[in-house]
Amino acid sequence: MSAARSGAGDRSAATRAAILAAAERLYAEQGLAAVSNRSVSEAAGQGNIAAVHYHFGTRLDLVRAVMARHGEAVDLLRARHAAEVAEGAGLREWVRCLVRPVTEHLAGLGTPSWQARCTVQVLTDPLTRNLVTEEALARPGLATVIRGLEQRLSGLDPGVRRRRGGMARNLITHTCAERERDLADATALPSQTWSDTADELEDAIYGLFTAPVTQPLPHPPSPTEEAP
Repeated sequence: MSAARSGAGDRSAATRAAILAAAERLYAEQGLAAVSNRSVSEAAGQGNIAAVHYHFGTRLDLVRAVMARHGEAVDLLRARHAAEVAEGAGLREWVRCLVRPVTEHLAGLGTPSWQARCTVQVLTDPLTRNLVTEEALARPGLATVIRGLEQRLSGLDPGVRRRRGGMARNLITHTCAERERDLADATALPSQTWSDTADELEDAIYGLFTAPVTQPLPHPPSPTEEAP
């Protein structure tokens, strides 16, 4: 490869990285609907307002790229955690595999970061939520952890298990976004760490999965049913 082609490749990679960083920050701060590809290009310092389209395509393609960059890194951590789970380990160990990779990745981003808050915006946008969720579920590390959780929760009604899984995802996402915001605003407790946040999330999600299921009360008979 010539020096000229190598230099062009480096510039293209740097431009893509700048666009991804700018998009993540703007999505986190303003929400997806309020951010145009043009504003992302400008925030990334690109004179060409069509830079996003050139490097990524549509806004949906850009959102997928932002989420994939972090999602793939988290999944590598998750696969490592899952590989360390001992044979016959209980529910708590698999909950840890669900939580810790997220907090470890966020801790490694430093302060300020925008990934957790960006994730909240992506998961509340109807155009991106399902697509990003499907791509996350297809990653091998998460698939392994979900299987481990389902095996330990086999006695739970599948519908209840699915709904509580959604609750667990929201709890992780929003709790991490709140901590990320507190760190960025310098309002977080100095003694609180991402590891402390992971401990609290593990406690909460373990309790969520193991909480008793309220059985619906029987309906009183209708007048028709009481009639002879």
